[in-house]
Amino acid sequence: MSERAAPFYCPYCGEEDLEPLEGHGAWFCNDCVRSFQLKFLGVGAAKKTEESR
Repeated sequence: MSERAAPFYCPYCGEEDLEPLEGHGAWFCNDCVRSFQLKFLGVGAAKKTEESR
């Protein structure tokens, strides 16, 4: 498996001072002191559901 992709900025405050946490896709922002996790959902266009038609 390849190295994990790093986020460019915090989704909460927009700062770039991030460090990885233990756990797949988990990151910590040193500016706003929040933790978040990234998850890859797939490639391609989203399928339309019955409700969105």
